Parts: sequence; structure tokens; C-alpha cells
Amino acid sequence: METLLYTAELIEEGGTYTLVISDRLRNTVQTTQIAKKAVEKLPMFLSMLNSKQVSGCR
Repeated sequence: METLLYTAELIEEGGTYTLVISDRLRNTVQTTQIAKKAVEKLPMFLSMLNSKQVSGCR
């Protein structure tokens, strides 16, 4: 059985990027503004998480 622990949303409004993380177990939400450069690097970070090197460390 799968349990949803966290959800993440990236919202852009007027050139400002806000990351919203919801903790589904504790029913809390955290937000932070992030730079456009960080947004542009998200595909690279996701690729790293999916790589065999990282998955071997889990």
C-alpha cells in the first residue's frame, strides 16, 4: 500500500517562483521563493535522483 508523504508544487507568478511543499502526514505546508536559475536546474536534479549512482545509495 502506497502512502503519500509529500507533494511539491512550483508556482510562477510575474517572474517570481515559489516552491510549495505539503507534508501530508503532519498536514503542514512550507513555501519558499526560489531563483529562476534553480528552476532551470530542476531537470538536472531530477535526472540525478533517477540515476543509478544515486539509487545505489538508497
